[in-house]
Amino acid sequence: MDKPLLDTLGRHLQALRLARGLSLSQLAQDAGIAKSNLSRLEQGCGNPTLDTVWRIAIQLNVPFGNLVAPICAPVFDDGMQVRLIDQGTDDPHVDVYWMSCAPHAQRRAEPHSPGSSESITIISGQLEVGTEGHTRRLNPGESHTFPADQPHLYRAGETWVTLLVTIVYASKGNAP
Repeated sequence: MDKPLLDTLGRHLQALRLARGLSLSQLAQDAGIAKSNLSRLEQGCGNPTLDTVWRIAIQLNVPFGNLVAPICAPVFDDGMQVRLIDQGTDDPHVDVYWMSCAPHAQRRAEPHSPGSSESITIISGQLEVGTEGHTRRLNPGESHTFPADQPHLYRAGETWVTLLVTIVYASKGNAP
């Protein structure tokens, strides 16, 4: 991420943290990251991984898209690029992302918020995706939906993979 995007993420992250009445120490501890790393992120420095941003979003109890919504460029991490396409405002909350994975890229994602589900639709390439121990290999045009509140895996094949990711968060009326 370039400096202007990091500055935007940092300001947005700090505003969300303060709005929830959380100290820097408390959010860092809850998210399992070093306080110094969180401080650097809020100052617009560092290079956050997707997992770091996900962990912070979970602890702030906001969809991932709420953290990256002010950012109009893809977030990069270990051969994977993610760009928010749209955020729904209805209940349940739905986020849609464009994602691109380099050949042989692999990402083990931590669980999202309780009750969330994820749907993957492959545009090009091949991707193995799903919850740990229950993955499927998908080809262009194929989709797979799985519980996103469990650890899950993305593993690209021999070529670049392009996909759409739809995350549906638990309805506020049915939240666990």
